[in-house]
Amino acid sequence: MTAVFELTPLDRHFADFIASISDAASPHLHLAAALASNAVGSGNVCLNLSDIADRTIRVDNAPLRMPPLNELLDSLRRTTCISAPGTFAPLVLDQRGRLYLYRYWKYEQTLTEQILAMAQAPPLPVNNELLAEGLDRLFPMYTPEETDWQRTAALTAVTKRFCIISGGPGTGKTFTIVKILALLLEQAIDRPLRIALAAPTGKAAARLQESIALAKESLSCNDQIRQRIPEQATTLHRLLGPVAGSPRFRFSADNPLPFDLVIIDEASMVSLPLMAKLTAALKPDARLLLLGDRDQLASVEAGAVLGDLCGDSDLRDRASSEAAAPLQDSIVILTRNYRFQGSSAIGAAASAINLGDGAAALTLLTSAKTDDSVWQELSRTESFKKQLSGTIIRGYAPYLATTSAQEALSIFNSFRVLCALRQGPLGVEAVNLLIEELLAEKQLIRPLGRWYAGRPVLVTANDYSLRLFNGDIGLTLPDPLVGGALKVCFPNGAGGIRTVSPLRLPAHETAFAMTIHKSQGSEFTKVLMLLPGHDSELLTRELLYTGLTRARESVEIIGDSSLFIAAAARRIERASGLKEALWPC
Repeated sequence: MTAVFELTPLDRHFADFIASISDAASPHLHLAAALASNAVGSGNVCLNLSDIADRTIRVDNAPLRMPPLNELLDSLRRTTCISAPGTFAPLVLDQRGRLYLYRYWKYEQTLTEQILAMAQAPPLPVNNELLAEGLDRLFPMYTPEETDWQRTAALTAVTKRFCIISGGPGTGKTFTIVKILALLLEQAIDRPLRIALAAPTGKAAARLQESIALAKESLSCNDQIRQRIPEQATTLHRLLGPVAGSPRFRFSADNPLPFDLVIIDEASMVSLPLMAKLTAALKPDARLLLLGDRDQLASVEAGAVLGDLCGDSDLRDRASSEAAAPLQDSIVILTRNYRFQGSSAIGAAASAINLGDGAAALTLLTSAKTDDSVWQELSRTESFKKQLSGTIIRGYAPYLATTSAQEALSIFNSFRVLCALRQGPLGVEAVNLLIEELLAEKQLIRPLGRWYAGRPVLVTANDYSLRLFNGDIGLTLPDPLVGGALKVCFPNGAGGIRTVSPLRLPAHETAFAMTIHKSQGSEFTKVLMLLPGHDSELLTRELLYTGLTRARESVEIIGDSSLFIAAAARRIERASGLKEALWPC
């Protein structure tokens, strides 16, 4: 397949700057610099020159024939704007032919060094008798004949400075974390243990907070330990302390975070720069625990950090046999699913998608033996609006019928429409307008202007003064305390509601439908997933899996069978040197 690049103004300006400061002419420097910049904007950490060498590529719709790799490397290495790793220049070219913007090369090096240092640190001292008693009490179903991966994760997290617990929805990650916190607090006895809970978005942080509060109520530990288990979670940005007008944070290697343990949920959403800044800001003796689903979509920014940290099954198996990877004993994959069991098509289809078997996943989703999934072939004859109508009315009419803001939010968050794309006939923007039309025709809403009773909004930018964060969802409803004026109602984190004037909201958009990317960190009782009728490189295995597993109980999918199968076979491949550095075998 021909590599296609669409350069942005930023890519071109960067390339012009690099060419202007170069002291050696290279016929390939300008293009390589532009493509390196473009790679970062596309989610990659670097540009793999081997992917474009000796091939015809398309740049801004124009075909370009690239030289052989050796010729390309020799040409670029002659310029002072490009250096080998370890010396400063705007661009870094490593021995594998990976071309980095210096800043991203530095992020990758920083993260690699910090992770390896933590993973290779000697085991932490523990009271073995107390730990054994705690493990038996908190994991009572354990039998030596069968590996209890939750118990294994707890043991790993207590004894090591660095631990990753990965698993899909329903594998018990949060319940495991609460038990780990209890074990660590029991080990600390009366010593203070400073713990930070964080997630990439406000929505994910709120869900983590709610899950921990719920899970610790039934925990088998004494009341003193239960009361010491923290519930307050924050966004990762807020944890690090953003400096206004700067990409830097208040906490860094020079001013470390004051925590003994940092737990990050939904770690698959964390970009390379942010993860590098987090690890650099840890105290030398601090623990780091990452939770996430390695199979989910990666960050919208550069890197696929959690996936690179976890490696893949072949790498882990090879590392185990060769004892060559420091991370091997720091990673636990939870495989038993407590939510999708028995005849559930959602769990089985998600597993098939992860194996790249779209045909098997489609068969499961369309099987008459299951009642938690519905597949509708995208109609080429009737209008999409008609095909959508019944599900939309059933999904959204209930929240519009209640007068209680708290009840309306709860009902609204039980159903969501998820789109694969933002643009196009089945993209978020068009579908939101279509849903407004359908609800207005049934007189469930009256969208006479931008703001109307019942309008759901998704916050797309952080506003620390209002305590609103990217990913937060609110409902526009009349406020009886101010004469029925419209206010946007958000959960207050304590089981209640707080209201914000529509005029004060940070950047936001209508949220009847949202992209699958934006849905990460959320779960809904029922999901309607819309897939476009044309192919796109954005339709990938990870996108299908993420959308499907947002549903707790049932999912309905409207799409094209052949495109679904093709998408399951297509993986996101992000260029990076992190996996190779951490898994050298």
